[in-house]
Amino acid sequence: MPTIRHGLPDNLPIRLLARGDLVACADLSEDRGWPRDEHRWGLLLGAGTAYGIDDPAGKGLAAACVVTTYEPTHAALGMMLVAERFARQGVGRRLLVHVLAEHGRTPLTLFATDQGRPLYEKFGFVVVGRVERSVGRLLPEGARAEAGGGVDGSVATTRRATARDLPAVVALDASAFGTERTQILARLPAFSDHFRVAERAGELVGFAALWPSGGSHVIGPLIAPDTDTAKALVTSLASETDLPLRVEIDTRHTELREWLAHRGLSAVSTTAVMARGCPEVPGDWSRRFSPLTVATG
Repeated sequence: MPTIRHGLPDNLPIRLLARGDLVACADLSEDRGWPRDEHRWGLLLGAGTAYGIDDPAGKGLAAACVVTTYEPTHAALGMMLVAERFARQGVGRRLLVHVLAEHGRTPLTLFATDQGRPLYEKFGFVVVGRVERSVGRLLPEGARAEAGGGVDGSVATTRRATARDLPAVVALDASAFGTERTQILARLPAFSDHFRVAERAGELVGFAALWPSGGSHVIGPLIAPDTDTAKALVTSLASETDLPLRVEIDTRHTELREWLAHRGLSAVSTTAVMARGCPEVPGDWSRRFSPLTVATG
């Protein structure tokens, strides 16, 4: 008979999750007060490797997480969730130990809440940056000017992306992200409600997507050569929706964060970016304004 610790058997198996587990994953998100995000879970289960521990009582998942691998530079760990009824019982630690063993010496990055950060630090993760979440509706230019903002001054033009743009998007993303991630970007047109690119003198220089989550629209990824181009992409995507916006911005991009505040988006939280086995997140942060999602980087 398995031994029982804190109400859970010590030998509960850890298994790989698949598309058939999508509803159970969404239930787990909802259990922890997050949006169900079945749309995002569908992307993660298709593009990454998901791990889960089943509730021995047959009531869905006790815990889950996803690892998205970007060879050869690193892998991103995300959606590390433990059901509330199993919190503080060592379930998250056990799942993390398993994931670290499965991925050996692969450098890992993740976005950590204040609650999760102490556990990650015990396993060698260190804080290498932060992102700030802002939410709200982008005010019209006139209202923003009254709020104290400056002039956009974008030098790039934006348009809807087409299938012909994908090779250029992949190449641009690789230079900013530090490695190719075709497995994610090839899914982006279907995953997003709106996908736009920025051009300068006929050259594709940036891109961004807008996707649904919990009654709002998320902007991400946001890749641009400069702040003005990032502003242009945000403005063009905001014009496509009546829903509130949510965006996670690297805190080093102070000008864009201030512009978002002037345009009506409020900063609501800050999340630590952590790494294990690498000194920082690979790539060029100056062009990487926002991740696709904090679960994938």
